[in-house]
Amino acid sequence: MASKSAVSSASLLDELQTVLAHGTVARRVETLRRVTDLFLNNAVDYSDEQITVFDDVFNCLIRHIETSAKALLARRLAPVAKAPPQIIHALAFDDLIEIAAPVLSLSERLGDDALVENARSKSQAHLLAISTRKVLSGAVTDILVERGNDEVVKSTVNNPGAEFSEQGFTRLVARAEADDDIAICVGKRRPSIPRHHYLKLIAKASASVKARLAAANPDRVNDVSVAVSEVARRARSAPAAISEDTTIAHGLVRSLYEDGRLDEKEVASFAKAGKFDETNAAIACLAKVSVAVAEKMMIESKTEGLLILAKVSGLSWLTVKTIINMRKDLTDIEVTDINATEQTYERLRPSTAQQVLRFHRTQQAADAG
Repeated sequence: MASKSAVSSASLLDELQTVLAHGTVARRVETLRRVTDLFLNNAVDYSDEQITVFDDVFNCLIRHIETSAKALLARRLAPVAKAPPQIIHALAFDDLIEIAAPVLSLSERLGDDALVENARSKSQAHLLAISTRKVLSGAVTDILVERGNDEVVKSTVNNPGAEFSEQGFTRLVARAEADDDIAICVGKRRPSIPRHHYLKLIAKASASVKARLAAANPDRVNDVSVAVSEVARRARSAPAAISEDTTIAHGLVRSLYEDGRLDEKEVASFAKAGKFDETNAAIACLAKVSVAVAEKMMIESKTEGLLILAKVSGLSWLTVKTIINMRKDLTDIEVTDINATEQTYERLRPSTAQQVLRFHRTQQAADAG
């Protein structure tokens, strides 16, 4: 005796053939509901071949049906790991966000390629839906940060399952320069942010905060300046700002210095490898300043701070140029005229560099007090 489900399936297939041939929109919607029920009731047991058949059926049925029916289908299929992939892709790329959002935010059937393609071409609402996924790779977040509006960027940053590439962090810090809310989100929600990006974030955010507060309170410009300096000082010394990797890097360089094995060759090697923490700590040792002083001077958008440290450390221009290239790769700080910078460095006297460095030490001591 045939099972009830088998009879039901056979009956539904007969109906499906009729509906696809000359059924009304209402008949299509009802049949879509029944086909969806049939799929969901046994989704885990279907073979890839059977899922492909359902895929074809779904794609035929959704033609010429109302938005609410498509949106319902999207909501029902989105959480299903073995949902038919073609219909999921079609729903994800629908221009109407009420249809696309459920699968963009939930469906495991959408791989990075599809998500990147979607994020590159669809609306901000589509990007926002993608930003809420449980897991986001660096390839996807790169596009969300590049194309997304402020809401999309904040949603992505606040997503604990989102990963960011080096390029992604660079773009985030650039976005934070013009938006204090984004700066706060990045600083609080992304403890894994590389230190060189964190320092640039603090430096840029401090300038932005100072400008906005000064504009809002013109009678208290001096108070604002003091407050901003205190915020920046605390942020740089906060435990979250110094990762275990950074501490290890500083310890390694200090050990080399105390053993008499830290020289210009080591500095150049660190810089060529893009190791900001090691390069910074090495220059701090050679210039006989604290790591904090060196960090502040190294991360400045202008190059004067780096030139001062390098001259005091006795570094050649070739090594200085290597460090400049490292900064450009890591923090997107670019020297507009490298030849003029070289001439400036060659003219700079060690005695003058020492005087400027003493000023920086004094300034840090004042901030710490």
